[in-house]
Amino acid sequence: MNGGISKSLKASFSYCVQQVRTYDYHHYICLLHLPHATRKAAFALRAFNIETSRARDLATDPKTGLMRLLWWQEALNRIHSGKLIEHPVAQSLSWVISNHKISKHWLKRSLDARITDANRDEGFIPQSISEMEKYAEDTQSTLLYLMLQANGVQSTVADHAASHIGKASGLVLLLKSIPHHLNRYGKILYLPADVADKHGLLVKEGEWGEIRVGTSEMGPGGKLADAVFEVASIASAHLRKARDLSGTVPGDANRVLLPAVPAQVALDELEKRRFDVFDSRLSKGVFGGSPLLYQLKLAWHAWRNKY
Repeated sequence: MNGGISKSLKASFSYCVQQVRTYDYHHYICLLHLPHATRKAAFALRAFNIETSRARDLATDPKTGLMRLLWWQEALNRIHSGKLIEHPVAQSLSWVISNHKISKHWLKRSLDARITDANRDEGFIPQSISEMEKYAEDTQSTLLYLMLQANGVQSTVADHAASHIGKASGLVLLLKSIPHHLNRYGKILYLPADVADKHGLLVKEGEWGEIRVGTSEMGPGGKLADAVFEVASIASAHLRKARDLSGTVPGDANRVLLPAVPAQVALDELEKRRFDVFDSRLSKGVFGGSPLLYQLKLAWHAWRNKY
């Protein structure tokens, strides 16, 4: 990853790699299977996603988290104007944009989705599964579109597969975030109101309503597990649709689309735990599974050039 770039830029890319390895390990392993020439781009893009996705969690209050995102909004504008920014991820992104002709549109769309989410009223919850799918598309599918660009793949079919994989990945990550958000904010933020209402979890107070979960609704076979199962089933359907396209996706796109594998692993582990997102085993290893088995599964898919 170090050929033909300055010492400062090498350090920036090393920072990106370390961030992805620390905070996004399942995708870190995916990126190791990409062609050497495009790994720098992939690590920079994933590191950018980490910066924006963690902005609110790193902040002590919502306004500070929003300010971090608005800083990145300005940073993207400056990067595309050719201005230097003293931040390792920004420096790496600047090089990637220049060398791989990365679209500003997709980067902006991803960031705008984070900003819109951070700007929502405190009591807001998504009203439908389609709202959650759109958020997953805007934050996860966009990364795959950018990586396809960086790998020189121009294919409507590959983009279509990437859209489904991103939606599946995003939905899974939102489900897995339920315990964290309940612990931090005292409420469930990313379960659609229509699904929660269907399973008797929605209390209709205020403009949006609130999802309330007591001890009796938690655990395997509880109402929350039923609601999680419904959302997970939609994520599974997206993965099936993506794989139905595999026969017509260009071969050089397949390794970019390897994130289908961790999404499937996460869904399989959720199923093993009967869709109880509070099962402590899900926080260990890779989505609750063995890291070694996960690496072997990814290597098998990469060797077969399948996602």
